Amino acid sequence: MKKFVLPMVLFICAIATSQKEKNGTIYIKHPTIDMTNEMLAAYVAGDAYKVATFLADDFKAYNGNSTNKDNTGRTKEEYLEGIKWWRENIAYFSMKPSGGAYPDALEYKDGTFWVQTWNDLSGVHNETGVRLDMPVQYSVQFNKDNKIKTLITYNNNNVFQEIRRSYGDRKNGVLYDHHDNINKVRRMMSAFENKDLDLAYSYFAPDCRFTGLEVPDGESMDLEQVKERNNKIWEAFDISSIDVVGYPDYLEYDLGDSKAVQSWWKFRMTRKSDGKKIVMPALYIHDFNDEGQIIRSNAYMSTKILDAK
Repeated sequence: MKKFVLPMVLFICAIATSQKEKNGTIYIKHPTIDMTNEMLAAYVAGDAYKVATFLADDFKAYNGNSTNKDNTGRTKEEYLEGIKWWRENIAYFSMKPSGGAYPDALEYKDGTFWVQTWNDLSGVHNETGVRLDMPVQYSVQFNKDNKIKTLITYNNNNVFQEIRRSYGDRKNGVLYDHHDNINKVRRMMSAFENKDLDLAYSYFAPDCRFTGLEVPDGESMDLEQVKERNNKIWEAFDISSIDVVGYPDYLEYDLGDSKAVQSWWKFRMTRKSDGKKIVMPALYIHDFNDEGQIIRSNAYMSTKILDAK
């Protein structure tokens, strides 16, 4: 066994050693990092003239997300023209290093030099109001004259697709003022008003999730938790009526194939401890599944009003 184990250990060590080979040096401080930062700052400022001073004559810019095998990149002139678009179309344009990130300068053994940066880009498209708030990564190659030869940008292109889509009007479904799902919400609210709880809760799917203004972001409650919360309210208050305000809307969306009823209400309540009468406004958004059950309930109200003196 020892004769077998020793050669194996030596073999593994040899593999581990052979897998390591330096291919250059990484710098945390280097003039090319400074030049990259200055060029990007000029880009954000819309100063095409200054940006041009950093670029080689044969400069090419590439979209790192492109899957086009025939992509030849943008020329220096085309890239500089793009600065005009940002200056004229994006308000509040800014760029800062991503949290915890810093640029690296990489000097390879073959003499090529790259700078990599990680930034957060933000701004607002003037015409459509679409917000840009995304990470962006730049890979910047320098030539022997310390001019930028290649710039590769990696970012989320979805926001630019949204800008293009926002130029035209587009329908996103159908809006109803009368629908069976509206009827279900009205019957449910009437059941709550009359403390017919079995009927009221029957409109919810067993796995329905509940959220709202007073539920921490990213969290939700299940049906049993909501029942417990509601019981505490009914122990302290009498509900004289739950009155609809205006009329509910039922929306069938094309995007996501979702279905929702929006409704506005006033809870007219009396506090049992002192007879204080309270009116609590509320907005509900109830999402329905294809079987006509409520699968999500979003409540926009403030129960702070229940503590009114």
